[in-house]
Amino acid sequence: MSTKKIMKVITVCYLFFLLSLLFTLESCGQIKKTTPSKDQSTQPNIVLFFVDDLGWSDLGFRNNIFESPNIDTLAKSGVSFEQAYIASPTCSPSRATLVTGQHPARLKLVRHIPGGKRNGFDQFGRTTKEFHVLQRDPAQFPSRNWLPLETTTYAEALSKLGYYNLFVGKWHLGHEKFHPNKQGFDQQIGTSNYGHPKSYYPPYFKQDTIFKDEKGRYLTDKLTDETVNFISNYNKKKPFMVSFFYYSVHSPHQGRKDLVRHFEAKGLEGKYAHYAAMVKATDESVGRIINAVKEKEIEKETIFIFLSDQGGYFENLPFRGGKMTETLFEGGARVPFFIRWPGVTKPNSTNNSLVQSTDLFPTLVEIAGGNTVNYKNIDGISLLPTIKTNDHLKRDPIYGYRAYEDLYVSVRDKNWKLLAYRSGKLQLFNISKDIKEQKDLSTEKPLMVKKLVQKLIQWETKMGVKSFSGIQ
Repeated sequence: MSTKKIMKVITVCYLFFLLSLLFTLESCGQIKKTTPSKDQSTQPNIVLFFVDDLGWSDLGFRNNIFESPNIDTLAKSGVSFEQAYIASPTCSPSRATLVTGQHPARLKLVRHIPGGKRNGFDQFGRTTKEFHVLQRDPAQFPSRNWLPLETTTYAEALSKLGYYNLFVGKWHLGHEKFHPNKQGFDQQIGTSNYGHPKSYYPPYFKQDTIFKDEKGRYLTDKLTDETVNFISNYNKKKPFMVSFFYYSVHSPHQGRKDLVRHFEAKGLEGKYAHYAAMVKATDESVGRIINAVKEKEIEKETIFIFLSDQGGYFENLPFRGGKMTETLFEGGARVPFFIRWPGVTKPNSTNNSLVQSTDLFPTLVEIAGGNTVNYKNIDGISLLPTIKTNDHLKRDPIYGYRAYEDLYVSVRDKNWKLLAYRSGKLQLFNISKDIKEQKDLSTEKPLMVKKLVQKLIQWETKMGVKSFSGIQ
């Protein structure tokens, strides 16, 4: 055999030896497998808790009437945005903005989607009418009855970046043709055409196809069971995002029976005992889902986000206003908002930056490794740098907007807040000095009023709602 052939045989044998050695070491666990995919190595799982009608102060660490140890722990384990606002504090607009990053005024979805024959809906909450008007709305603003399919949701954006998207609970952005599974979510659980259940005990909805075989489980617990099961059995080689949009603590105020008895024993009565029980059931749900993540051993690569869709139904101390009255005051528009990101957020962090629900879409896109430049008409800004550093966020004014009554818009610029009414009335408050919004400074600070009115006019023009303006 020639020398050249001998060297070739030796080389082949040597390579075979190296491959055998590498295989042996890997099998023994001495060499860790690398994960080349971006999904596994850099993108966190995301769990979003979006609670309905939970006031800023309706949590145990802010009001000892309530018991919410799991949510309290979540709030204190990351960063709490103390001045977080919903762009339009009411059911459907709050959800539309959260999932699209677009302001409700831009979307022309400025009221909750109603039901009933007089509004053109059938008994199952379906309609062919794209818009409705409200008789008592001074502006007669036509508001959408569904979120248009051509509008990009964060589920669609994250799907392009390799995420699996689960939606759980309340959608309230249109009937079946416009449900989450038509808007970029891979799977939906417990989604109805309604803004609230008829009962928190089965049958839950007029649509008896939702959990039709369930006999007695409390709705919040049932949705949690399904979510825990999803997390426990998830085996896809891609990160996931769970969007848990609670029906609770929306009316009917019907607490879980054992928890109602618990609060009655502590001295609460009637609807207050039921409401406190609903808060506690929601807290138990949050705790169970966090534990499911821990048991899956993926806690270090999972972000938890918690916020509410508007102010509470009852008292919202120390603020003025709430869900039912003066909703653009602090009690209706300011909501709890916490983010925990292991290895990124520091425990017991608070941040007093002005943030808004419009910011969630761009934040999620950047967390997932995407670029917000790819999306048009985004009205929020990414909070990712602020989450990482906890620095104060500098931004342009934020705007609240509704179409129910005379009070229709708010402008928040640093410490100043302007409230404008369809009738032309204006109010001005310094939130840093007057958290209860008791002293109207509009006559004392005419230059500030003028400045904010000019900003408001520009914004209304940009949003395409100038024809409904109350600015005289």
